[in-house]
Amino acid sequence: MTGGNTEQTAQRGLLARRAREALAQHFGFRAFLEGQEEAVTAILSGQDVVIVMPTGGGKSLCYQLPAMQLEGTTIVVSPLIALMKDQVDGLIKKGLPATYINSSLSDSEMEQRTAAMVRGEYRLVYVAPERFRSERFTDAVARVTVALFAVDEAHCISQWGHDFRPDYLRLRQVVDRLGQPRVAALTATATPEVRDDIVTQLGLGCNGRGAPRVLVSGFARPNLTFTVTHVRGGEEKCERAAHAVRTLGTGIVYCATRKNVEHVVAALSGAGHDVVGYHGGMTDEQRTLAQEQFMQRRVPVAVATNAFGMGVDRADVRFVIHFDIPGSVEAYYQEAGRAGRDGEPAWCELLYNYADVRTQQFFIEGANPGREVFASVYEALCAVCARGPVELSITEIAALAGQPRNSMAVGTALNQLERAGFIERNYAPGSRVYTTQLRRPVMPFEELPVDYEYLEEKRARDERKLAMMLKYVDHKGCRHHFVLAYFGDTQAPRRCAACDNCLARAHTHLRAPNAEERVLVQKVLSGVARLDGRFGRGRVVQMLTGSQAREVIEAGLDCYSTYGILSAYSSDYVWGVLEGLIGAGCVDVSTGEYPTVRLTALGRAVMRDQKVVELAWPEMEQPMVNKRSARALQREIMDKVRERRLEQENGADDARLEATLRAWRRQRAGEMGVPAYRIFPDTALKLLAQHRPSNHIELLSIKGLGPAKVRQFGAEVLSIIKGITNAEQEK
Repeated sequence: MTGGNTEQTAQRGLLARRAREALAQHFGFRAFLEGQEEAVTAILSGQDVVIVMPTGGGKSLCYQLPAMQLEGTTIVVSPLIALMKDQVDGLIKKGLPATYINSSLSDSEMEQRTAAMVRGEYRLVYVAPERFRSERFTDAVARVTVALFAVDEAHCISQWGHDFRPDYLRLRQVVDRLGQPRVAALTATATPEVRDDIVTQLGLGCNGRGAPRVLVSGFARPNLTFTVTHVRGGEEKCERAAHAVRTLGTGIVYCATRKNVEHVVAALSGAGHDVVGYHGGMTDEQRTLAQEQFMQRRVPVAVATNAFGMGVDRADVRFVIHFDIPGSVEAYYQEAGRAGRDGEPAWCELLYNYADVRTQQFFIEGANPGREVFASVYEALCAVCARGPVELSITEIAALAGQPRNSMAVGTALNQLERAGFIERNYAPGSRVYTTQLRRPVMPFEELPVDYEYLEEKRARDERKLAMMLKYVDHKGCRHHFVLAYFGDTQAPRRCAACDNCLARAHTHLRAPNAEERVLVQKVLSGVARLDGRFGRGRVVQMLTGSQAREVIEAGLDCYSTYGILSAYSSDYVWGVLEGLIGAGCVDVSTGEYPTVRLTALGRAVMRDQKVVELAWPEMEQPMVNKRSARALQREIMDKVRERRLEQENGADDARLEATLRAWRRQRAGEMGVPAYRIFPDTALKLLAQHRPSNHIELLSIKGLGPAKVRQFGAEVLSIIKGITNAEQEK
């Protein structure tokens, strides 16, 4: 066993050394970024890998470098058509044979590139997932020696993810058809649940394949300040967005709907700001122009739906404002993470009004249609496709199905009917509209192979994701910790120096450092001195804590003597100390588009231990302990006494309503064959009796009642409350 381990270690070392040599030869880089070497070595050793790495963390190199070392062709599946061209152009400039095949090409161009691929003229071929709808194209790829099958934006294969794309579901069959090549699945955002689903949907670890390596790195973003602002409505939101534009300059405003995009663009433009809009209702040309204007820095602000973002790599985004609440923490963190890519401070603000939740609930309804929608779509297709394929948009099919206001739900039903093998949909030549045809004989609707239990489970998950996003809004602790814990980082610090909650609780009184802290201060100041005003706060913190981020390695900061000298501390803590030194006048921050830091005369004296300054210290993360102080216990007991007193003061009316609700809960639990707490928890019954909500929106504000429970039981509960309240008023 020991000999085998030694041999494996030696083999990994050899692969890593060759990878570093290839890195310098083909890409001109001196060193790997955080997480890259482990991913590349795993791929070269023949393992399947799932790589979760933040946007800008260097995911593409994880498959590009192995493509240069493996015999055969690497197929890269990506939904980002605009990004394909940029990556291929960059590879060609380096002399690396690469191409892309997608709908932006003419038929003759596709034929030429496909033929060259079959001849083995390319090391990398980027392919849009919908290409595999074509049997002819799939046959062509099957004649290629595929060394690596890379799936970019892999979360799109999971219906539990935030950006599911049905075309990705074909990829497992494609991998089988290609003879089971090694697979690399890459994404910038995936919960443990979604990672597991990526593995399942791609068939990794099945049919004799070894279990895949799952590699997660670099989620923490201490340079981003997260904040939630409760607002009354659209006018106040526009004022907050305009304030961000005035004070921070460059950024993105995300909206949930096209209507809101147009509204915000009009408001900001009317106030004299230079902005560009972007949403799915624009033509391809309009969207491409808008993205280019923003990316090429001709326009400083983009107002967009979530259709804008994947492939956007502008480093100087100083703010991301969410005009509406997103549907999941994954979507929020991916979109907010487009700020501060240069490592400098950036502002991420979520503007929250509870009425906005209804928009996300509408999206959930559209993504999870009921049986009646399936039935109407099925009947419409049976009638219209009886004589052969038809070319109809989703909006037109929705009208035929009697669902003109619910085209999103109709689109979901079409995807599920295609997945069940009842219909086949393909792009018509030269068109972005699908042709639809029947693949099965017409059968009774009840016999249709649609897994409604699965769809109901998906609806429940979508509702839980929205509920988790609402928890983030109401969270009273560290927002950075909340997000990192959601993605499975159990070691994330519980305090930061960059969210509204932690800043509100910050220990603001000034004090001089103790002996140990004086050394820490001198090290921070030494790091600032070494970089001599050429970089900003983010780079200083990254260098001091030994980050392997791309920008750190490319700038050569890993060569400085101060690189990693504070690796024992979290980046949040070092950031907080640096902020304290700035406030104390030891470090000066320049103005301009890219603020840099340098020592002041006072800072130089403190660094040399000639002077001592007082500064505001960030809170150091302390280990959890079970013991509580006597004062804390006293507060807890007093709180309980107050709660009992309030319960007594509430009187018999609330007790009567609570008892009625308990009786109703007991009856419903018996009917459904579930424990009573599965209906509503005890705490929810107490809150219902105390607050007496009068509508569904107020019900959703009760702790413990999510959208699913309100939809299922809301009408009954409101009826009980109304009946008791009316009876009391009549006394």
